[in-house]
Amino acid sequence: MRVAMFGYQTWGHRTLRALLDSGHEVVLVVTHPASDHAYERIWDDSVAELAAKHDVPVLLRQRPDDDELLAALRDAAPDIIVANNWRTWLPPEIFDLPPHGTLNVHDSLLPAYAGFSPLIWALINGEPEVGVTAHRMDAELDAGDIVLQRAVPVGPDDTATDLFHRTVDLIEPIVRESLDLIASGRARWVKQDRSRASFFHKRSVEDSRIDWNWAAEDLERLVRAQSDPYPNAFTYHRGQRIRVVSAALSRAHYGGTPGRVFIREGDGVVVVAGADARSGRRHGLLVRRVRTDDGAEHAATDYFRAMGDYLTAHP
Repeated sequence: MRVAMFGYQTWGHRTLRALLDSGHEVVLVVTHPASDHAYERIWDDSVAELAAKHDVPVLLRQRPDDDELLAALRDAAPDIIVANNWRTWLPPEIFDLPPHGTLNVHDSLLPAYAGFSPLIWALINGEPEVGVTAHRMDAELDAGDIVLQRAVPVGPDDTATDLFHRTVDLIEPIVRESLDLIASGRARWVKQDRSRASFFHKRSVEDSRIDWNWAAEDLERLVRAQSDPYPNAFTYHRGQRIRVVSAALSRAHYGGTPGRVFIREGDGVVVVAGADARSGRRHGLLVRRVRTDDGAEHAATDYFRAMGDYLTAHP
């Protein structure tokens, strides 16, 4: 088949790599220009450079809404479009243009976690598994019929970085197998159960701010979801921002006011957490390592020299 691709960052790069190795003909690649957005500087393998290396025509676009792009797609005459990590909506005159439509590759187990940053949100929410879905694009966000889906388990100590590496390795086999099924006429498309759908927005700085009213279990997952190289979960101590780079649940239960730097336990310092922390029936967050804005990293037992301060969401 003749294949056009829309994609960006490492997800798009892996997709294009699969297409180039698939035996199908890649006739056009559309990708975004480089970005300064914090999350878009992570996993930023260049789709444009890979396409150019293989002499595939490349168009750079923020949005796919101009006549030149549509004309280029029509001239390329693809049998199918494959999209992965394209950051804006594709209109029907594009996604319905090829005979086989558009295959979208999304890094969640649809219909759950449609939209943006699905791995991070899934980890924050304590999901037992994550994965990748290949589905036919339609006018609704990440809602089209599914042709293939693969899952991997989430371990108790996994970070978002661990899950990225595990799921990104699923992209190439899913793309190749999906195209083979479609090209051979063996694809069996399964409708999504829309009653199970959930939609998530892009992560921003605000979403990394620690709210000590959250249960310690949720905060521990937030810290793992904001692992390096992602912007870390952060809080304020004596008016200065600190990033929590390693944490766990406390062994004991602690009561009091959320955000209180309470006591040393093992290799960390316990911070009281949870809206009902006053009950004394909840774990605290055992903070193990923190990083200051100058980039210096500290063991929490060294950084918090005295107990009794409060960590806050704002200076």
